[in-house]
Amino acid sequence: MSSFLPAAPEQSKPKLLDRVRQLMRLRHYSLRTEEAYIGWIRRYILFHGKRHPNELDEQHVSQFLTSLAINGRVAAATQNQALNAILFLYKEVLQRQLGFVGNALRVKRAPKVPVVLSPDEVRAVLSHLQGQYRLMAQLLYGSGLRLLECLRLRVKDVDLHYLHITVRDPKGGRERKTMLPVSLAAPLREHLNKVKVRHTQDLADGCGSVYLPTALERKIPNASREWAWQYVFPAERRSIDPRTGIERRHHVNEKNLQNAVKAAVCKSGMPKRASCHTLRHSFATHLLENGYDIRTVQELLGHSPREITKRVKVLLRLCIALVKRRSVLCWVDQRFASATAAA
Repeated sequence: MSSFLPAAPEQSKPKLLDRVRQLMRLRHYSLRTEEAYIGWIRRYILFHGKRHPNELDEQHVSQFLTSLAINGRVAAATQNQALNAILFLYKEVLQRQLGFVGNALRVKRAPKVPVVLSPDEVRAVLSHLQGQYRLMAQLLYGSGLRLLECLRLRVKDVDLHYLHITVRDPKGGRERKTMLPVSLAAPLREHLNKVKVRHTQDLADGCGSVYLPTALERKIPNASREWAWQYVFPAERRSIDPRTGIERRHHVNEKNLQNAVKAAVCKSGMPKRASCHTLRHSFATHLLENGYDIRTVQELLGHSPREITKRVKVLLRLCIALVKRRSVLCWVDQRFASATAAA
């Protein structure tokens, strides 16, 4: 009798890219990293004629990276990101160890001298920004924030009374407090009042929730709709969360701010190639010029003295060199003026 019963359907094994997604979400990788790694793994598979990565070895990985460098002419950072994605695929998903691939194929990035704006140049750039983009750029410069640190600010992280900003879940994972300029307190308060009106309307429309990190949405069910957890700089339109399918209002897209700052730099007529991160570099330089010690600047930037990167070392050395050069020039000017007067 049992032989006539239909066989139980076999559970289909998840596809390779779905396994990568599941594992990355289990490890709490960011959505940006997930999208980047999935993209590189897909390109790696297509490059080798859609062959399964289990059929490929170190030589195939080397061929793909070589093609990126020679034919694609990608930057060193891009090539290293592709390598990290492939290493994650083999080591974490397929449970395979590749031989020489790793540090042998990793490209060393040559440290670049960062661009720094003078106070007058910063004012020129800010003068060509309007609305919330001007306020965001002022925070990048006045508080030394990274681009995404500014965009991901929550209402509860801005203290308008004690004039400081708490930067949570930054690059490197070290939370910190940084200064909030007094001149920005009133514009920021006015901006938050407008944002709160929009949030109230979202709640009336049956939306009003915001993305929460880790498991906070499960632990505090109503937190996503509370005012304190809303983004300081929300997007103009609501969108669908790709992970949950819930309609939410995310923060402003970073491309919008980057394009606004780029346009402001062009309008100012400045020959320098400045960006949002240039405002952060200028923040550090001007603090050192005004007598702040390097340890304080490191803490405001969010860099540990033991884990400070080569790029930051170059930046701080340049800042100190600029300060010393300015003091030397002032001394030379004084000596020249006195010698001219004596003659």
